[in-house]
Amino acid sequence: MAPRGVIRSAAVVGFCTLLSRLLGLVRQMLMAALFGTGLAHSAFVVAFRIPNLLRRLFGEGALSAGLIPVYAESMTRDGRESADELAARIMVLVSAFLIVVVGTGMLLATLALMYLPLGPKAAAVLPLLRIMFPYGFLICLVAICMGVLNTFHHFTVPAITPVLLNLVWIFVLVVVCPLVGESPFARIEVVAWGVLAAGCLQLLVQVPALRRHGFRPGFSFRIWHDKRVNQVLRLMGPVAVGMGAYQVNVMVDGLLALWVAPWAPSALFCAEMVVYLPLGIFGTSVGTVLLPVFSHQAATSDISEIRCTLFRAVRTLIFLALPASVALVILAQPVTQLIYEWRGAAFDAVSTIRSARAMAFYAPGILFFALNKSLVPVFYAFQQPSIPMKIGISVVVVNFVLNVVFILTWPEGYKHAGLAFATSLCAFVETVALGRALAGRIGYAGIGSVAITSLKAGLLTLAMGILVGFGHPFLSAAFASAGKWGQLVAMAGTIAGAVGFYALAGWMLCRDEYSAVAEGRQGRKRSVSADQADGGVASGDQDHG
Repeated sequence: MAPRGVIRSAAVVGFCTLLSRLLGLVRQMLMAALFGTGLAHSAFVVAFRIPNLLRRLFGEGALSAGLIPVYAESMTRDGRESADELAARIMVLVSAFLIVVVGTGMLLATLALMYLPLGPKAAAVLPLLRIMFPYGFLICLVAICMGVLNTFHHFTVPAITPVLLNLVWIFVLVVVCPLVGESPFARIEVVAWGVLAAGCLQLLVQVPALRRHGFRPGFSFRIWHDKRVNQVLRLMGPVAVGMGAYQVNVMVDGLLALWVAPWAPSALFCAEMVVYLPLGIFGTSVGTVLLPVFSHQAATSDISEIRCTLFRAVRTLIFLALPASVALVILAQPVTQLIYEWRGAAFDAVSTIRSARAMAFYAPGILFFALNKSLVPVFYAFQQPSIPMKIGISVVVVNFVLNVVFILTWPEGYKHAGLAFATSLCAFVETVALGRALAGRIGYAGIGSVAITSLKAGLLTLAMGILVGFGHPFLSAAFASAGKWGQLVAMAGTIAGAVGFYALAGWMLCRDEYSAVAEGRQGRKRSVSADQADGGVASGDQDHG
């Protein structure tokens, strides 16, 4: 796939991801309205981290990094049938392992509930964890199917898949929860069961797309006689260690937030959902497309194409993600108030302040989160996952130290925001470390174009930030008497003005990056039309949180 094709495919994934993120935002608005930032909501957030840990470790994380390069290499050298046989054996191996992990986890949670003296926080988390643990197994199988589809450059079904989770979740919140009484803990258990049901649906929708591409792996139990399986496992090992350390750190962050205050995990999660919207569109969509592209380019040892593809993607991400980061910092409180704070909802003005503080410190990391999702796939494509693993483990240690320092030193009401700031700082450190390591592998040729784009985008973003900083207070005051509609008009006017200014100025100063975005939009329209013509669905971002 050519560099321009990457941007077009990323636009397809970005469009599908945008739909998923918008539904996810609606879902979180309903969660905030029903549960606010209370203990029931925080317990759900902490419990849901566990199946997401399995997903990132054995699904789209380590498994994708190990399977996609070897699957692409096998398909190029040995043919389609051989590659499908490899995927079948990996499915059997991962399924067996996850059944043991999930069964053990559910058993331990049950024993703890039966025999241990638990505090109110643990007693709220464990029942939800026991219900949602199997979701980790289901979503890992979904991730394997997505990896295979992405290898075929099919980027539609996997991108649409998270929409099912959000639709089921919304249905449960709107229709089912009101039928189970007023207790927030009873209602949150119903939501947990809804998540499990959504996992089953997400797996089932992969089957038709795989069959259209002729993928019929069946079950192959001759696992250890296949050298490619061992190759996948060798590639998975470093990634699992690196991502495992990172995900354990995410779990620790959640526990530290719960230690800070019962409301802190849910306040952080509400902020994350807003930050994930631009991140999913800019970062995850590009990263999803890049891994199979780099894998095919690496299989033919085409370093110049890898460098060209990467730098074009990085320049596009800088052009798009930098203004999003700055705008969210400036608009953190009005955005939070507009989305979550409704009359009669459990999410009140105090909850708005708490979540807005977290959002303001998460937002600077959007650019670096996105860049990391583009840099790491290059190492995976070269089958050198140990490099990002070592960097990741170092960053995890730094993140944990910063978390503890900020919790101990930041004032009350801001300690949870310190956790968000530590995450953003560590994303920056990881970007620098990955960039330096990657330059030693593919060289610096073309890096000047990235620096020029950064300078131009920085100047444009500064001007746009000034416009947003003065424009929103003016519009907000003008429409203050209109209540929620006034907030919406003020925010829409601010965003429209900022986007219009940035697009016009970008067209004049950043022609290449602007052209890449325009090509991506055209490619998305063509791809969506083609998918509709042949009855296809889509592929993409799998942030199921």
